[in-house]
Amino acid sequence: MPKDKQTDAAWAASGKISRKEFEKELAKLQVELTRLQTWVKGKGAGIIVVFEGRDTAGKGGVISRITARTSPRVYRHVALPVPSDREKTQVFIQRYIAHFPAAGEIVLFDRSWYNRAGVERVMEFVTDEDYERFITMVPVVEREMIVNNGIILRKYFLDVSQDEQRRRFEARIKDPVKHWKLSPMDTESVRRWWDYTAAYQRMIEATHTSWAPWHIVPADNKRRARLNLIRHLLDSIPYKKVDVDLPKIPKAQRRPKNATEGLSAGQPIPSHY
Repeated sequence: MPKDKQTDAAWAASGKISRKEFEKELAKLQVELTRLQTWVKGKGAGIIVVFEGRDTAGKGGVISRITARTSPRVYRHVALPVPSDREKTQVFIQRYIAHFPAAGEIVLFDRSWYNRAGVERVMEFVTDEDYERFITMVPVVEREMIVNNGIILRKYFLDVSQDEQRRRFEARIKDPVKHWKLSPMDTESVRRWWDYTAAYQRMIEATHTSWAPWHIVPADNKRRARLNLIRHLLDSIPYKKVDVDLPKIPKAQRRPKNATEGLSAGQPIPSHY
């Protein structure tokens, strides 16, 4: 991924990124994401990207920017709901394995198996014994089941300050469009800030390995966090631009006699705009 040193220096000096600058840089990165997509399909590669972080840190926002201009057949956004009664009896990571990539796929986990070391640990949904087993098992699973099977694994933790998290929750409460993002479990993270801090610290220390390191993303500034994460992801994968054999648009067939423009069947929707 080419780097613009002048742009980097200007942002570092100002500390801010305007919407216009953000959209300009994001457009460049989205072109590269489509090139990564073509490379993955051509090579038959598989990539897993894990997005973890504090509530309101912006995991969904960065994922939506990644998938906005890419193919859903290659980039798959996986955000699993609360486990069913049956899934609760499985090996914890089992329901995530079902979503691992086949050849030519990039899977974006919007939260992952690390729920066990985060919300489940803090809210006491997991026993101490099961938690310790998980923390011990995960590095081995990531090495043997993912990395040694040729799947590229990247793990990101988006971090926000306590004040910024509270501000974002307050903004969600005021905005009807964001009400679906609110739940008692999420807002409990405000009260249990230091419990979550300790849980995440232990999680990262125990599962930060040479084959699957954690990459920490300061996310108080959403625009900066999104650009930095996407660029890091692109920089970390040795993809190359693949020439695409673009199709040519053929001539349209001759219009048949008595053919009419538009569709005569069906009912058109009202034009309110």
